Amino acid sequence: MAVIEIWHNPRCSKSRQTLALLQERGIDPTIRRYLEDAPDIDRLRAVRAALDVPAIAMMRPGEAAFREQGLSRTDDDETLLAAMAAHPILIERPIVIREGKAVIGRPPDNVLSLI
Repeated sequence: MAVIEIWHNPRCSKSRQTLALLQERGIDPTIRRYLEDAPDIDRLRAVRAALDVPAIAMMRPGEAAFREQGLSRTDDDETLLAAMAAHPILIERPIVIREGKAVIGRPPDNVLSLI
C-alpha cells in the first residue's frame, strides 16, 4: 500500500476529522505535526505542485501572522512559500499527500479522492 502522509494539527477539528476518516478506512497515515516539524521550502514547493494550486490556496490568510508579515493574497508563490516555511501556522490544514498527489482536507471528504 502506498504511503499516505497527513500534515496534521491536533487542535484543528477538520484535521482531526480527516485523520479519523482515513483511520476508519483502515489507513494508518504518516502524521506530520507540521507546526512542530515544519516543512522546508522545497517540500512546500513539491506539495504545492502536487495540489496543483497557487500557493495562496494552501494558506490561511486569516491568521494574524499573515497580516503581521505584510503578506497579500496577490503576492507571488515564492514569497508565500517562504512565509509558510518561516511561519508554518500559515499552512492550511490538513493536507494529505499520496504518490505525488495531494488534497486539502476541507472538507474532510476531499481526501477520498486519494484513497
